[in-house]
Amino acid sequence: MRSYPSSFSLRWFAVCIFVVSSTLNYLDRNLLALLAPLVMTDLHFNQTHYGLLISAFSIAYAASSLLCGWFLDRFGINRTISGAVGWWSLAAIGHGIVNSFPGLGMARAALGIGESAGVPAVGKLNGIYLKPEERALGAAVNQVGLSLAGIIGPLWVAFAIRHSWREPFVINGLLGLLWIPLWLVVNRAIPARYAEQELALAKTRVSKFSILADRNLLLLIAANLLWMSGYSLWSNWTTLYLVHVSHIPLAATPRYVWIPPLVSNLGGFFGGWLSLRWMRKRFGAIAARRRAVLLASICSLFALLLPLAPDAAWATAGISISYFFSLAGSVNIYALPIDLYGAERSGLAIAALTASFGVLQMVISPLIGTMGDHNLYSQVIWLATLPLLASALVLFGLKETRSESQ
Repeated sequence: MRSYPSSFSLRWFAVCIFVVSSTLNYLDRNLLALLAPLVMTDLHFNQTHYGLLISAFSIAYAASSLLCGWFLDRFGINRTISGAVGWWSLAAIGHGIVNSFPGLGMARAALGIGESAGVPAVGKLNGIYLKPEERALGAAVNQVGLSLAGIIGPLWVAFAIRHSWREPFVINGLLGLLWIPLWLVVNRAIPARYAEQELALAKTRVSKFSILADRNLLLLIAANLLWMSGYSLWSNWTTLYLVHVSHIPLAATPRYVWIPPLVSNLGGFFGGWLSLRWMRKRFGAIAARRRAVLLASICSLFALLLPLAPDAAWATAGISISYFFSLAGSVNIYALPIDLYGAERSGLAIAALTASFGVLQMVISPLIGTMGDHNLYSQVIWLATLPLLASALVLFGLKETRSESQ
């Protein structure tokens, strides 16, 4: 049985500091989605090219995820996340400097390399600071960053319309550089009690990538690949959907685009609460999370009514429902690697999931862009919704390999 920091408030405070890095991560990533119409006009490209930019980010994200996960397991959170945040902050600043579509593609790829460490680092932090039944809630707390980014990001739209789309990228990048010393101070003040033990175990047990051949991890990769289609759609295309389908001007989008990320965060807490409730009713962690994902996948079918939305307000409501249940399932999927492999090996395991997300975005983003250029958004909704049911079914093939009392 492992020990945890005795102070509930202090260990959750340390987790919450990581929410700040997640907020900056999502801001840097989603600014392009929020400002896409301006950037597309300035640099002269269409939705198909926009999909290629998402692919450039995703290819780099997927290709570097496993290496970042290995670094987390081998060298710990502090070194890895400091380097990653520094890298992606400089890449964000680069967005504000480039003057061509190829240059923007290079900046997106660089951003993908750095941000691939973000989700595995959060998962590893939750494994070190939180008890097993709290980990999905920890993932939900991290998703507060998504909500905060969704609220802060639209504030940049009015500024960009009046001035330039470039400054927001530069300012957010500078804020990321300031976060690094903040985390190092907090981590020193509130150390995880068994972080050194986990790091020692990692150096002896995680010297190779053999975990990637484990049957359970392969099933998790497949499930995540299927699950994240809805998340990918709404984290990248909400603004363009409202502009092209609901036919509202870009200047009107800030009224709406902050709502789906906020609602999705509530979905993350709902998913975390579901698994926590079932675990306290003596379900095992794996069984509880499977049930939560299955329920979320069934409820996600409501998103298929989105094409019937008569205006932007109703469209936003439909997008919010889809986003809500996407996060409700996602927080449980990303908690499963810690349940199965422990904190000492969770970095590489969660990185495998983020790599699968990158592969998914790489494949479907140009397809969504082409479909958007041909006004086929109704078909896009089906493409992003139906795979969630298949994802939930895949999880029923998982077998427990660790004691859930840890």
